Amino acid sequence: MLKGTKLYSIFYNKCPKCHEGDFFVNKNPYKAGFIKMHDSCPHCGESFNKEVGFYYGAMYVSYGVNIALGIALFVLSVLLLKVDLLLYLFLFTCLVAILFPWTMRISRLIYINLFVKFDSSKK
Repeated sequence: MLKGTKLYSIFYNKCPKCHEGDFFVNKNPYKAGFIKMHDSCPHCGESFNKEVGFYYGAMYVSYGVNIALGIALFVLSVLLLKVDLLLYLFLFTCLVAILFPWTMRISRLIYINLFVKFDSSKK
């Protein structure tokens, strides 16, 4: 993945402006305090707290990510592997519970990348 793309920032936990500083304090989404973010980028100083309630919009992104996961799991398990629908629902519930920290983080990164553009001069 190339620096300067939105996907680089999202998948590598980087600042959407400079792609150098980390967005979250912990790199591991399964450690305590997994949602703790830096107030601003340690490298370029870009503020990650745009306004009060800014990240409420990330809930809608999280919903979309979970729906995409559910559809992918449905196609794989029910349509391709012919798994019972009740087992699919159990698997989906377990998948959502296990991936919750990752989904929260990726949703915030996707959401802020919708509003902040990469600036190559910030390097």
